[in-house]
Amino acid sequence: MQPEDALNVRGRSRHRTVDRIAAILELVARSRTGLTLSGMAKELDAPISSTQGLVNGLVATGYLEEHERRYSLGSAPYLLNRLAGRQPVSTVTHADLEDVHASSGLTTVLSIAVGPNIFYVDYCSSDPRFAYLAENYVRRSLIRTSGGWILLAGMEKRDLWAYIQTLPDEDRDTVERFFAALPEIEQTGICASPNESTDGDGVSVAVRENGKTVAAVGVIAPHTVITKERDRLVALLEQGARSWSDRSVRP
Repeated sequence: MQPEDALNVRGRSRHRTVDRIAAILELVARSRTGLTLSGMAKELDAPISSTQGLVNGLVATGYLEEHERRYSLGSAPYLLNRLAGRQPVSTVTHADLEDVHASSGLTTVLSIAVGPNIFYVDYCSSDPRFAYLAENYVRRSLIRTSGGWILLAGMEKRDLWAYIQTLPDEDRDTVERFFAALPEIEQTGICASPNESTDGDGVSVAVRENGKTVAAVGVIAPHTVITKERDRLVALLEQGARSWSDRSVRP
């Protein structure tokens, strides 16, 4: 492009809604403890009502999450980082998945929730099905996997209710089983053998950072294998979770 041609290039126009969304994400990203809705509105010099609408949309799509009325970054930005070759969860490495895989002999996956979906963002397996799911970031149902049950249990209750309300009638029996298991999952951070997926069954453990469930590590196999090995797999994942938790609290 010649200098004189550059004078005729039209600059990119700003969009007020996009500007506000970008500002919200940056404000939240810079906050160590999360921001309240009123705090965001004040920083943006915008009405709380319009800010609430944008924030609700960002929570619904996984770009923000709410915890005790404070907002922080959700999983979607981490997924974008993963697509760009960056690690979405800081406390669990690929080497950790390899260790679990070596000890269990089973497919091992690291999962995150983005909006109403679960994604495998890393894995260790010789099974090409799971390689495809992880490498192509295929969306899967939260309600149909052990990792999904872990991530649902870690959600704010109003987000959990909103998700459940979107499910089709065919999932109602699964929803009932999930709610029956929910107290134990919340207490232990473990979901063992829900047997809800057509691709197999699993045992998963919550990955917690700063007191929040940010991901799940799970081992997957046919239901008969998971049932037989259930106690051993639970103990293995609990041991891993303790070591990952120790990393998250180091200065």
